[in-house]
Amino acid sequence: MTDTIAVIGAGQMGNGIAHVFAQAGYPVTMIDVSADALAKGRGTIEKNMDRQVKKGTLDAAAKDAALARLTEATDLAAVAGATLVIEAATENADLKARIFRDLDRLAAPGAILATNTSSISITTIAAVTKRPEHVIGMHFMNPVPVMQLVEVIRGLATSDATTTRVLELSRAVGKTPVEVSDYPGFVANRILMPMINEAIQCLMEGVGSAEAIDTVMKLGMNHPMGPLALADLIGLDTCLSILEVLHTGLGDPKYRPSPLLRKYVAAGWLGRKSGRGFYAYGS
Repeated sequence: MTDTIAVIGAGQMGNGIAHVFAQAGYPVTMIDVSADALAKGRGTIEKNMDRQVKKGTLDAAAKDAALARLTEATDLAAVAGATLVIEAATENADLKARIFRDLDRLAAPGAILATNTSSISITTIAAVTKRPEHVIGMHFMNPVPVMQLVEVIRGLATSDATTTRVLELSRAVGKTPVEVSDYPGFVANRILMPMINEAIQCLMEGVGSAEAIDTVMKLGMNHPMGPLALADLIGLDTCLSILEVLHTGLGDPKYRPSPLLRKYVAAGWLGRKSGRGFYAYGS
């Protein structure tokens, strides 16, 4: 049986996940409560595939075939035929719990329910369902069509069969899955977010300008992008949410979010998506 995929959320992560599965040959339904978000998400996928065609990494016929496999829906009931559902909504524990309660009711009995959470406990999310053995974390990296890694996170009750299938599907779409344990922030963000937070502290304390801090990390540590530019790409609200999960979940003051990060988020300076973060971005 061919797997069919449903992706919940048409934002930067959701449309990226839908992109890679459709391109790999899977029928995909992208679901969002906002029709405008769905139209924007599909437009992003088309634009990114056009870029691949221009680069010669995707031919025009394959692009057209991939887009033909992609449908959109505003009703969560559209998950009914999916064998794998991937939730890519905002990084908010209460929102994810509400979505997973609904998915448990609406998805097929044997469907795998995955979350793209970057920090929230898979065990906690699974506990709101009657199928915790079928709940798992699939943490894709941004931008999804480009980045190779998928963190695969088992909850306390996640079955071996669910984990094996998700590892297989991750490889089938050209990704490299790495299995990690269910602790706050998993591996990627437990290491990344304290670095970003420390860069923000350096900026707040006047140790260097944003450009200076990012240049040190790019040229001195061979990072492809500086931590402040990366925070803008991720979204400062998302960075704050992850740091709060780390701080609460691990109880260590080293994860305390920088006051400057809180101030920027309160001001609505969220990074690229709002046009202003540690850097200013044109429309």
